[in-house]
Amino acid sequence: MGRAYQNRKDSMAKTSDMKAKIYSRYGREIYVVAKSGGTDPNGNLALRSLIDRAKREQVPTHVIDKALDKASGGAGEDFSPARYEGYGPGGSMAIIECLTDNPNRTFGDVRNAFTKTKCKIGTQGTVAHMFDHSAIFVFPHDDEEAVLEALMEADVDVTDIESEEGKISVFTPHTDYFKAKQALMDGFSGIEFDVDEIQFIPSSYTTLEGDDVALFEKFLSMLDDLDDVQQVYHNVEMA
Repeated sequence: MGRAYQNRKDSMAKTSDMKAKIYSRYGREIYVVAKSGGTDPNGNLALRSLIDRAKREQVPTHVIDKALDKASGGAGEDFSPARYEGYGPGGSMAIIECLTDNPNRTFGDVRNAFTKTKCKIGTQGTVAHMFDHSAIFVFPHDDEEAVLEALMEADVDVTDIESEEGKISVFTPHTDYFKAKQALMDGFSGIEFDVDEIQFIPSSYTTLEGDDVALFEKFLSMLDDLDDVQQVYHNVEMA
């Protein structure tokens, strides 16, 4: 699982290397989460987690504050989540998560990225069953048994736990995200997360060759250019 997570981080670095894109996507997500659950991070755990993650990604404070101010004003766009799935070059698989104020436009844009690169968009569930929808927590600690015990006492379904180089990695089903995070915060005072996210992690990886490599890179680039796209998950082992 740790290898899968690292591959995911590597692919993120290659497909989201423009700071402006990262700031825009965090700003949109913070706005949506704050608008739906309140602008006070102390009373909105999802917002607090998102802001913490944004800060780790070095998103400037003014970007975060602007999104919160916009949400507190009550006006603005009405974004909704959308998820698309399909097959890429060489039998690869991809899941694209979006936040959109115009589903028809977003679907057309994402479908265009598929068709222009000889990929095939599918219906919901087409490839998702080949990914684990997991909550991931990584933090400094060296007692794997103590961490596991704290999670078990909170009735958290731990799917995997790893200890490496003074850091613990915990994987749980995405439905246990808030319960797991609260258990870790309650059990270990002052805990600071290096990673605190929900992701789609592929159960297996594929390696592309020849023309498929260029097609896949074009596919990712086209998706990265779309403002509505928040995250792209795939099962390609990046070189």
